[in-house]
Amino acid sequence: MPAVSARLRTSFTAAGVPVLACALALAGLGAWTANGHAGSPPRVAVSKAYVYLPTVPTPETAAFFTLTNDGGSADRLVHIASTDTVAPPRLSEHHMTSSRGAYRQPVGSVAVPAGDGLTMAPHGIDVTVRPKGTWRSGEKISFTLRFAHGEPLRVRAVVVRPGEQTDRLPRP
Repeated sequence: MPAVSARLRTSFTAAGVPVLACALALAGLGAWTANGHAGSPPRVAVSKAYVYLPTVPTPETAAFFTLTNDGGSADRLVHIASTDTVAPPRLSEHHMTSSRGAYRQPVGSVAVPAGDGLTMAPHGIDVTVRPKGTWRSGEKISFTLRFAHGEPLRVRAVVVRPGEQTDRLPRP
């Protein structure tokens, strides 16, 4: 009899641990769903958009976007287009060398986390652009941002001088 009792106890423990783990996972998913996050798609919006006024003789400049994602799923910014540029805009990341030289490295896409967002900046992620024509300070440049999951966003970025205050720009 003691061998049968030990065998039953071992079988119960072997089956009980996975059942308990499943119950805990189900409770966690239930809480996530109850808070309205399960299955909700990304909801990306642009709260700020600006582009630096090009400086002579440099043919390129940079555009910056502040993206918010109020959805329950992350998304990725995968492509940017503009009819106001000579070549397609490129996502890039600013890097510094050990000798204090700066360079941009192209990136294929950038994450826009759920419940958070992405703020592009001169010393991080930005968009490299080659202006078509001559841009003036205050002019608005059209961009279309495409995401892996969400709908494309059409925005107008304000041309500003590098170093100009950007925290009071109107919403794009």
